[in-house]
Amino acid sequence: MFTAIFEAYDWDTVTNQIESKTQQEVRMALQKKRRSLEDFKALVSPAAAPFLEPMAQLSHQLTQKRFGKTMQMYVPLYLSNECQNICTYCAFSLDNAIPRRTLNGAEILQEVAVLKQMGYDHVLLVTGEAARTVGVDYLREAIRIIRPHFANISIEVQPLNEDDYRLLREEGLYAVLVYQETYRKDNYKQYHTRGKKANFRYRLETPDRLGKAGIHKIGLGTLIGLEDWRTEAFFTALHLQYLEKTYWRTKYSLSFPRLRPIAQAGSDGHKDFERYMSDRELVQLICAYRLLDEELELSLSTREEEGFRDHVIPLGITSMSAGSRTNPGGYAVALQSLEQFEISDERSPEAIAAVIRSKGYEPVWKDWHPAWIQ
Repeated sequence: MFTAIFEAYDWDTVTNQIESKTQQEVRMALQKKRRSLEDFKALVSPAAAPFLEPMAQLSHQLTQKRFGKTMQMYVPLYLSNECQNICTYCAFSLDNAIPRRTLNGAEILQEVAVLKQMGYDHVLLVTGEAARTVGVDYLREAIRIIRPHFANISIEVQPLNEDDYRLLREEGLYAVLVYQETYRKDNYKQYHTRGKKANFRYRLETPDRLGKAGIHKIGLGTLIGLEDWRTEAFFTALHLQYLEKTYWRTKYSLSFPRLRPIAQAGSDGHKDFERYMSDRELVQLICAYRLLDEELELSLSTREEEGFRDHVIPLGITSMSAGSRTNPGGYAVALQSLEQFEISDERSPEAIAAVIRSKGYEPVWKDWHPAWIQ
């Protein structure tokens, strides 16, 4: 289990090591063909800020060599906003008195019809974490309903047991996204105060259960803005390298969710967070991951603004969402419910595809079929 490796590291020590990296160490990292975690520390350090241009150029070259000039398109489909957790940053939190809804089979098909009209063949199913309402049985039935319509089905739901993941894989599940949110164990319960999600270790060991269950692709990430992004990035990279070595048949992806404002019941205000990263720092982080791992899929959602998303298309990103809605029934059913977070890039899939083409890239709606999976 990754837990044994994780516990050998100290958060503050890693932070100090990153902060103490020099420009010479950054230059040395850029000159290497294969980079270590120590090199990664240099590439995400403040010392690397003046090297953003050469990092971006190298990231572009490595991405194009491995993935070509393509951009995979996917869309989130929110099935439920019911949740048993209390998390300080999420509109679905149990203590937020919002209308709760879980889509039934007919409503799911209504949403599917709209997504298919948009051209999508890759769908990400999202729910809150409510085992009694949207547990394994509900997810199995949802996948059965959706599978005839999409070539690729991923989920971002509550962490499950190994046997549960095997059952969902047999139904046609391809990928699972599970974000640790923060690797800073001492502060984890500060953000997750109630519910199963408050169990740091169970969440940390979820990718191990996914690997053992034979899930084809695992998505990692942290919620950028909770804690120091540089230290979070190191622990994510540490986790990634462990998984790639242990479950080497599995593919891996990484996302970069920065905190977005959330609507609060009974208020027009938003929660404010202090630890945001700048756009330049996010570009630095994207490039650093690409320089560490040429095979890693890197995803960017509609959390980010239009101009930023357009700019990073050539810099290492391999998949993007477009036209996203973050509430159940947001595409067709028009249920009364609040979004999980505010979308920033509200352009249609067609508009995003046009931008991608204008950059010399090809938007890919379907690039494989489930029958190809061994």
